[in-house]
Amino acid sequence: MHNHTPDERAARVPTIHVVSDSIGETAQVVARAAAAQFGVTNPRLEVFSKVKSYREVHDYLTEHVRYHQQTLGDDRILVFYTIVDAGIRCELAAFTARHPNILAVDVMTSAVDAIAEMSGMEPVNEPGALRVVDQNYFRRIAALEFTIAHDDGRAPEDLTKADIVLLGVSRSSKTPLSIYLSQQGYKVANVPLDPATEPPAQIFDVDRTRLFGLMTTPEVLGPIRQRRMKKSGRVGLISQRYADPAYIYEDLEKSRALMRRLGCIVIHTEQRAVEETAQEILRYYERSHPTSADIID
Repeated sequence: MHNHTPDERAARVPTIHVVSDSIGETAQVVARAAAAQFGVTNPRLEVFSKVKSYREVHDYLTEHVRYHQQTLGDDRILVFYTIVDAGIRCELAAFTARHPNILAVDVMTSAVDAIAEMSGMEPVNEPGALRVVDQNYFRRIAALEFTIAHDDGRAPEDLTKADIVLLGVSRSSKTPLSIYLSQQGYKVANVPLDPATEPPAQIFDVDRTRLFGLMTTPEVLGPIRQRRMKKSGRVGLISQRYADPAYIYEDLEKSRALMRRLGCIVIHTEQRAVEETAQEILRYYERSHPTSADIID
């Protein structure tokens, strides 16, 4: 890979023909992830979705083989497919096996068969079921993008759009918790609190069941802030106060008073892993905002 420029790599990765009896997003995700291993993050994709019959697929592939031969002088084509209909899938596999110029990748079958074998269950064999995978994937990506854009008090006008809003003093695990929760598909904003600054007015508009205050103790917070100061090399009066025990106590007391005014749920983070704290937040959150499991009956 290192011997080729980005443009050369992009040119060498062939067009990936995505064929699906659903909308094809699963195969597109896999195709992009595979191409990224070759330094190509935006491969050429051609999508043929909502397939209803083997004849449609046969005609599509035959036409594209002919097109590649005429325009490129090379009749080889690459196909990634997600076909849930067993009849279409078997005929397609047989067709591509007879044509060495078609390199076809069955994206889902091995994974589905493995789960069926281990679970003893039969797959639902519904094309729409694949969209659950796609929707969850893109929901997590959207949640992560939202969370990054609303870290550390940024864009307070969007606080009411968040699934979860975290608030707490500096070094109370706001950002790690936000990122972890976003990876579970929740849009998270976090708001820093300190004695010298008023929180954004929009915090009072957030639904209380979505608002979580992070609390710790001076004994835990003090050493964390001291290490932070040494690492950053900050100097000056404000920095010295940042790790001062009296300032930390005032910081925590004022944040606790605000949390009481807001009526938010208070979560203690000291001596706990991010995952453990996140699970406690989600237990409270899901009581008010229950989510159904992504199961298709």
